[in-house]
Amino acid sequence: MNEKEKHELKADFERDGYVFIPGFLKGDTLRELLSNIDRYLETIAPKLPHGSVLYEDINRPETLKQTGKLHRHDKYFERLYYGNRFEKLAEILLGSSLSREADNFQYFNKPPKEGLPTPPHQDGYYFKIKPCEAVTMWLALEEVDEENGCVRYVKGSHQRGMRPHGLSGTLGFSQGITNYGTNEDKANETTFHAQAGDLLIHHAMMIHLAGANTSTTRTRKAIGMIYYSQNAKVDHEAKAVHEAKAVHQLKLGGQS
Repeated sequence: MNEKEKHELKADFERDGYVFIPGFLKGDTLRELLSNIDRYLETIAPKLPHGSVLYEDINRPETLKQTGKLHRHDKYFERLYYGNRFEKLAEILLGSSLSREADNFQYFNKPPKEGLPTPPHQDGYYFKIKPCEAVTMWLALEEVDEENGCVRYVKGSHQRGMRPHGLSGTLGFSQGITNYGTNEDKANETTFHAQAGDLLIHHAMMIHLAGANTSTTRTRKAIGMIYYSQNAKVDHEAKAVHEAKAVHQLKLGGQS
């Protein structure tokens, strides 16, 4: 990526709150990632502590929906998270070197017929950082559209402050915006279809959501990586309170 392309990408990100890069991973690099995802889910995820892997139905392993911190449990994902193309791209978009306080590399799935909607939310509400300078990178591992629950952004919403959040009842996304659905929200909602290897990146203040997986046969698999600006400082007290609420919700759902 040359300097002009970097400048244009950053300008689009600052204006809209997101950028879309088709084919960010392809060929052998993408095949290697998919192979390592399969290996991780088969050999590592089943050994993780209770509550580290979330299921739509905890009694049915095929309904696995989410697991985090892949980079802590496997060298391949550690190399992918740190010092790779994703991290360098985050530095371009944030205009800053990165903080090592960010520690989040997740795998997501919406199983056929059972993958629930992702509530409208802003990632910064979960992060508890000041200033709220961070990006989420979401990479599709397969084709994604309305049927199996594609991502939707509210264009420009990263510039309009933090919205009120409350308990959502959705495991893995414990908080959702409580007043979502205004005319402005709907007018600016943008839907993204994606193919395996396509990358979506959004600002931590960006309002986003995703539909349920209504397909009877298709999954909706993706990975997500979080990066904080060097300027961002974690409010550890607020984060501890948030995490305690999340653990409580997991217990209510029988997954902790």
